[in-house]
This record gives sequence, C-alpha cells and structure tokens, in this order.
Amino acid sequence: MPDKPVLWLPRRVSDATVARARRDFQVILNEADTPGTAEDIIAMSARVDAMMPCHSEHFTAEVVARLDPRLKIIANHSVGVDHCDLAALAARGIVVTNTPDVLSDATAELAILLMLGAARHAVHGDRLVRSGAWDSWSPSFMVGKQVTGARLGIVGMGRVGRAFAAKARGFDMDIHYFNRTRLTPEQEQGATYHHSLDSLLPKADFLSLHCPATSETENLMNASRIAVLPDGAVLVNSARGALVDEDALLDAITGGKLAAAGLDCFKTEPGGNPAFAAHENIFMLPHIGSATTRTRDAMGFRALDNLDAFFAGNTPRDLV
Repeated sequence: MPDKPVLWLPRRVSDATVARARRDFQVILNEADTPGTAEDIIAMSARVDAMMPCHSEHFTAEVVARLDPRLKIIANHSVGVDHCDLAALAARGIVVTNTPDVLSDATAELAILLMLGAARHAVHGDRLVRSGAWDSWSPSFMVGKQVTGARLGIVGMGRVGRAFAAKARGFDMDIHYFNRTRLTPEQEQGATYHHSLDSLLPKADFLSLHCPATSETENLMNASRIAVLPDGAVLVNSARGALVDEDALLDAITGGKLAAAGLDCFKTEPGGNPAFAAHENIFMLPHIGSATTRTRDAMGFRALDNLDAFFAGNTPRDLV
C-alpha cells in the first residue's frame, strides 16, 4: 500500500480536524502553534506533499520561488487568500484551495456584535462597571445610536455579506448594498442595490465591510470616502484590515465625523493599532470572526475534503 501523503499543519487547528488529518495523512503538527515564518515554510516544503496554512503564513513571491518541488497543494484553512501570491503559486504548478461557505454565519454574528457594541458604548460601559466607577445615572447617560430601523450599508454581498444582511433584517434595518454585480431579487430580499460605492456611502448610518482584500480594495475606506458618510455614522470591519486607512479612521473618530467603529481586523496582526486603544468608541476584537467550535471544525474538514479530492486525482471543490 502506498505511503500516505505528508501534510504540514503549521497551526493548531481543531482537535477534530487534527484527528481526521492523522487518520488519512502523515501529519507534521506545529504543537507550539506559532505562525510559520518564511524560512519555516521553505524548509517544510522539502518534507511534505501538502500544507494547511492559515492567514498567518505568507506565501509571497519570494517564498514561492524557493519552495521545493515536492510541495503540490496548499489547502488554506481560511476563506481569504490574500496571504498567498496566487500568480507565483500557479507558475510553480502548486494548487491552492480555500474554505468558503462554512464560516459565513459565525463571521456575520461577530459583525452584528461589533455593530451593536460600537453603537451602544460597550467598551465604556464595561469599563465603568468592571472598575467600580459607575456611581451615577441620568437620562443623558451613555446615550448611543439606535440600530433598529437605521440605514445599513453593506460593501460586498458575498456569502458573509448576505448572512450579515439576513441577521440585520431582525433589527428592521433598511439595507443598502454595493457589490460588483447585482444580486437576484431572491437574494436581495428587498435590499437596495447601489451601482457604485459613492452612491452607497451617503445612505449608510452604519457601514459594514464584507469584501476581500485586493490591490483594488486596499484603503477602500480612506479620508475622502469616510467624509461622504453621514455625520455620526458607525463603521464596522470584520473582513480584512487592509480595507481601512487607519489614520483616516482615527482622524474621523477624534474629529467626531464617526460616532464609533467596530473592528475585528487591523493592518498589523497580531497586535492591532495601539493608537485606537485611547478611544472607547472603537470596539475591538482580535480577528475572531470565525472562532466558534462548529465553524473551526467545518473549516478544517473543508480543507481536508479539498486535500482528499486532490490526492484522489480529482479537482478540489474549492480551487482558487
């Protein structure tokens, strides 16, 4: 019987994923659960047939040029593939897959949390109670921005954007969206389509980003676009940190243009932006949009399904 393919797991994925991987592959697991460096990736490429990286492992053109020919497939444990130079990998004949569909609801749930937490002063309120500083009340105390019935702008109506819209409908929000292509009426569910971002922004009391990070979307929300939002708008980003010009966001928060922001992703990860910490109307989480047990298992299994198909001689379902 031929030897099982060798698979590198550079991060500690879910226990169920590790167990299934060990059943079907010879697994090299990074028990330390530290991000794989460029040198780690290059060195491991001579030892394995496949890798299951996360967005913390970066396959730049320089790294890809030094990969050993033994490596045949990168089955990403993520939807986003902005950490991979796809052109360089294709030139080397290395197959790349991702894990769409399975994390949409979990990420959309977190975007709702970010929206509500930013709108209703969650950071400030938690600090007051936790520190024992809550010693008064008045009708003007911690008055926030109401979500119910507000106009919601969604940038990117893919799987996550549509899942977010479905949950926002529970708050009777007036949903507007910008997407590269218009959805079908069944998918729109009454949402208003905007043919351009410039058309959408003035309508968005709340704006939530759900588009991929590409060269075209880098700093999508810059100073000029933030300026077009209604005064007192709330910006939510659960997609990728590259979408937001963080200096422009900070200026809009300090100047009062934006009432608040809810962020799960940042230009620098891990770590975030230290300048944001001084502002309690910036509600922040450490890039945990898909961090539920059910979703982590589903992501790992989807990546393994792609590996199984590839090594069976079939086209993986989620070929990028």
